[in-house]
Formats: sequence, structure tokens, C-alpha cells
Amino acid sequence: MNHPPYLKAGDTIGIIAPARKVNREEVEFAMRWWEEKGFRIVLGKHLFAKNHQYAGTDSARAEDLQNMLNNSDIKAVFCARGGYGTLRIIDALDFISFNFKPKWICGFSDITVLHSHINKICKVATIHSTMPVSMNENNLQNLETLYKTLTGEYLIYTRNPHPLNRAGECTGELVGGNLSLLYALSGSISDIDTTHKILFIEDTDEYLYHIDRMMLQLKRAGKFENLAGLLVGSFTKVRDNEIAFGNTFEQIIREHSEEYSFPIAFDFPAGHDEINVAMKFGVPCSLTVENTKTTLKYI
Repeated sequence: MNHPPYLKAGDTIGIIAPARKVNREEVEFAMRWWEEKGFRIVLGKHLFAKNHQYAGTDSARAEDLQNMLNNSDIKAVFCARGGYGTLRIIDALDFISFNFKPKWICGFSDITVLHSHINKICKVATIHSTMPVSMNENNLQNLETLYKTLTGEYLIYTRNPHPLNRAGECTGELVGGNLSLLYALSGSISDIDTTHKILFIEDTDEYLYHIDRMMLQLKRAGKFENLAGLLVGSFTKVRDNEIAFGNTFEQIIREHSEEYSFPIAFDFPAGHDEINVAMKFGVPCSLTVENTKTTLKYI
């Protein structure tokens, strides 16, 4: 796996919006915060464009991201927000220049499309993290862990135990992202490879029955057959039908993992919640799930 160079003061960070539209006011805090850290900020040409719910047309959003991928002066690319739209442009992108001079692609939620595609096709590490539109409301830990990850500081994450955890220890490349997007990418060239890897999943605003369906899809697609470990982040705003589904999302995930032996850790602080720590995808990690705590660290 190719590892982009870490950032240093004076480096340039680009901001683009591959999905939902964004206003200048929504990214100004992020721009100031990173400039105060010593970085130069460059905005995509179409960053504040609008086309219905999207940040401009598909071609405009693809152009902005392509320009950032091709520009060797850009050392990291922040996706301004998620929503929906990255899947519409992924096949229009050319990653040749990016492969020769990789840079950090940062974001989460809809940006899972980029994480999965780049991991599968380019073999380049990326960062699952908070995004500019949320940085003014974020827990400071979100910003600090992204800064430390981008600048190469070694991080270890620990979490309190969860009653549905399955104890064990494993090592493997960390991959994954938003469950709905992993589900949507299934069977495509961007479909994630989970063989001997640690899979991270999170989601928001989903019905319990749909979480069940998505977990079954991953299982039937063989994603759990040779999985090293499962790391479950936040599942927020989970909904139920008028006739109750009967299981919590944790019980659903555990049920469809029951026949396997890989360790499972719930309640990891990443996803659509107040705390969304930065994680490097495509990088070997160790996951240790004990009765007293869960530990994730990079090897």
C-alpha cells in the first residue's frame, strides 16, 4: 500500500465538494483553523457551485477533484461534506497522476466511495475523518486527531468495553466506511476487498431492517469469510418501522457475524456523531478486544 507523505507547515491543502452543495460560510472556520496551523488553503474552482442538491454539475465536481489529484503542490484534499454525489463522478476520474504522487484524501460518509475505490484500484492510503462543513461544530478531538494523523503523529485509540464485543486480537489493513456506501459499491470495480483486513463500518439515518439487509449482503458477498476483525463505529438516528423490527443495530451486526471467530468491537468513536476521530485506511493496524477495553493502533 502506497503511503502519501505527511504534511508539514507551509504545505497546501485543497478543499473540494464531490457531493452535496456547500456555502462559503460553512467552510470558513475550517479554512481559518488550518491556516492558523500553518497550512495554505486552495479552494476548488466550483466549490460553491449549486445544482439542485449537488455542489455543481457532475462534470464540475469531477473537474475540481481531478484538478486536485493532478496538482503536485496539493498535499491533502479535504472533501467539504458528504450527502450524496461522489458515486456519480467516480468513473470520470483519472488517478494516473495521483498514483505517481499520492496525497491524502480526507473525509467520511459519502466519501467512502473514494476510500474504497482508491484502496482497491490505487493501493493508496486515505484518511477517514471529519470534514470542513462540520469543523466549526466538532469536538476538538476530531480536529486534533486529523491534524496529528496528517502530520505523522502516532495515535493509539482505546475504548471502553461493550457487552456485545467479541474478544480477540488481530492485525490487518484497516478498510471500510459508511455501510450504505459499501453496500452500494458491492459488485463494482470499487467494491472493497476485506480479505485478512479489519473492516470499519458506521451509518446514520437508516432503518433497522435496512441495516439487517446490508449486513446480509456483506455476508452473502463473502466479506466476512476471511475477515481479520470488525470495528463498529457510531450508528446514529437509527429508525424503526411501526411494527418493531425486534433487534438493535448492535444485535443485528452481531447476529450476522456469529458463525465467524474474528474479534468485534462496538462503539468506536468514529462516524456521524459528536466524536469522529481520524483513522488511516489502507494502513496495517492491530485491534485488541479485551474484557476491559478495546485498543486500535497502527503497526
